[in-house]
Amino acid sequence: MGHYLLGRLLIAVPSLLGISVVLFTVLALAPGDPFGELASNPNIPPAVRAALRTQFGLDDPVPLRYLRWLGSMLHGDWGFSFVSRVNVDTLILQRLPTTLFVIGSSQVLALLVALPVGVIAATRPYSVFDQVANTLAFIGFSLPTFFTGLLFILLFSVTLDWLPFVYRADVSATGWQWYWEHVRQALMPVAVLGLFQGASWTRFVRSAVLDVIRLDYVTTARSKGLTEPAVVIRHVVRNALIPVVTLVALSMPAVFGGAIVTEQIFRIPGIGSLLISSILANDTPVIMAVTFVFACLVILFNLIADILYGWLDPRIAYR
Repeated sequence: MGHYLLGRLLIAVPSLLGISVVLFTVLALAPGDPFGELASNPNIPPAVRAALRTQFGLDDPVPLRYLRWLGSMLHGDWGFSFVSRVNVDTLILQRLPTTLFVIGSSQVLALLVALPVGVIAATRPYSVFDQVANTLAFIGFSLPTFFTGLLFILLFSVTLDWLPFVYRADVSATGWQWYWEHVRQALMPVAVLGLFQGASWTRFVRSAVLDVIRLDYVTTARSKGLTEPAVVIRHVVRNALIPVVTLVALSMPAVFGGAIVTEQIFRIPGIGSLLISSILANDTPVIMAVTFVFACLVILFNLIADILYGWLDPRIAYR
């Protein structure tokens, strides 16, 4: 197991290096200048503008700038935000817990919806439950998150006035009231992301269970006198979850992309909204760091998926 994890980590290192090269090159060659506002400001002397560009190495060749950035990253220096005037790692550490909380909670909700609904629909194919579940699943993943987010705001915030539609990080309450306020703020964005993912995963779980439930070893398990719930849980679901784990791991880039849109709708102070504001302000150090963090998280989730394969199917050996 240890050798397997070490091997996967060694594969992840060149992957991250390749991603960083592509990201840095694209951002370096993109139009726009981080110090464009300084150039149009008559109160700043040209000598000051030139000194700043020299200090941050903006006029150096792209390969030299990348090597300098990579060396700083390896030493824990993620750069300096031209807009916020603070270190990039400080900005990310302020925003990352909120994003991970929202995304993690939404994925848990998606699994809690997709697994039971997909399994029950597969064990009762073409029943009323199966038809209703399929219809709701089609509706769920056909509607984009920005549309369902606006519907939730109109219903639960504007009409019913149950939930706040703006996520506030500076909650003034203390104790359990502080936790409750954060939960209330996160309910709608978590529901929007979780139900969207749960709808698409429900169809996939149903298909995977249908493929497994017809196999010979499932018939053999029934012939031994096992009850239907025992057959489904012990022999069907565990093997059907292997392709589902692959789907969840491959869906992580789309999940983070949807989280960026959702954070903008509900004004969540996460790294998704930080990325959008940095793109609008052409704050390249923040853009580079946030996209690199997204890439690291995607590779991390794929590594977790590889580990789960061995737990779900003992035939898979870690070598």
